[in-house]
Amino acid sequence: MANTVTNVSAGAPAVGGAISVAAAGTAAPTDATTALAAAFKALGYVSEDGVVNSNTPTTNAVKAWGGDTVLITDEGKADTFKFTLIEVLNVDVLKLVYGDENVTGTLAAGITVTANNKPQEEHVLVIDMLMRGGVLKRIVLPKAYVTAVGDVSYQNTGAVGYETTITAFPDASGNTHYEYIKAPAAG
Repeated sequence: MANTVTNVSAGAPAVGGAISVAAAGTAAPTDATTALAAAFKALGYVSEDGVVNSNTPTTNAVKAWGGDTVLITDEGKADTFKFTLIEVLNVDVLKLVYGDENVTGTLAAGITVTANNKPQEEHVLVIDMLMRGGVLKRIVLPKAYVTAVGDVSYQNTGAVGYETTITAFPDASGNTHYEYIKAPAAG
């Protein structure tokens, strides 16, 4: 296919929320268009910075006497996704950030959050985007863990948010994430 400007796109969030999460073991979607199962909970608004995926291998250069590089070894490749969740009154956001068992209640009845050193749970995470021309893109992380949460600032000039880093671990097939892209039906 020839290079054309129609292949250039931005990634806008899907209407209704771009990031959804479900418990480990929930069947992950395998295309860009199938509706998510009821087990998936939308995490709502993400800050204007969107989602950043870092998927770069780490290598080691082996040098010979004299300084020539004679071998490059692969030391692995972390696959991380970083975003800031700004719906801080959303119970599902709090459960992702603090852990399911560390958040109880509802906003109407009162929410209790406990912060502790319990290990984070595994999740299935889905990121839905709308690309140029109505093209749908879905990124699926079948084994996702929260591995970092940034500082939380409480101030009257900006939204409170949870800067969240998700690390995608390999699934049974050895893949850390899947990307599905589909053009809208011709009509």
